Amino acid sequence: MSDAMVRVNNVYKSYVRGKQTVEVLHGLTLDIPKGDFVALMGPSGSGKTTLLNLIGGLDRPTSGEILVGGERIDQLTGGALAKWRARNVGFIFQFYNLMPVLTAERNVELPLLLTGLSAAQRRKSVAVALEVVGLTDRARHKPRELSGGQEQRVAIARALVSDPTLLICDEPTGDLDRKTADEILGLLQLLNRDHGKTIVVVTHDPKAAEFARRTLHLEKGQLLEQAAA
Repeated sequence: MSDAMVRVNNVYKSYVRGKQTVEVLHGLTLDIPKGDFVALMGPSGSGKTTLLNLIGGLDRPTSGEILVGGERIDQLTGGALAKWRARNVGFIFQFYNLMPVLTAERNVELPLLLTGLSAAQRRKSVAVALEVVGLTDRARHKPRELSGGQEQRVAIARALVSDPTLLICDEPTGDLDRKTADEILGLLQLLNRDHGKTIVVVTHDPKAAEFARRTLHLEKGQLLEQAAA
């Protein structure tokens, strides 16, 4: 598939814990087309987060190939991989990981401090990201002055600010009530539909998975089925 944003080819992943080798992924192969919105589901220990971390370049496979945007990220050195992540991937987690002493706009700006952008360019990018998530009027508020849903919107704006092609989300609504969770998932849908972001979400919540275009089920490190959402 030439339009695959993510290609996972015969990937194995194991960890050594003491004298024990724990095998997590077993020859997993998966293509995610550009512009897709995929939910990864499965029981705890099935390998969902491991797969997410491999796709996002946070970890490396024991063997096999991982291509994102046509680039073999499993072959990149540590420094090159860090630069690749900064350019290409936005990360959204269950816990927002915001700096409590910084305002929303300063939290969103953090990834841009590692780039060569001028202060004026950074301000413009931050303003656009906050507008996309509907938080322009909260730009100068600190996390303690925001609701949980607003904090997650700041985290999403931070993930978006460098305009990545791929969004990696690990239980992004796990700490939110149903109404707020649905609002955040609706925002992810909008980012997928209107802004062309390829999105991969790990979730235990079947209702959250319904927002995706399709759902992939993992069990014991293998892909079970592929169902249209």
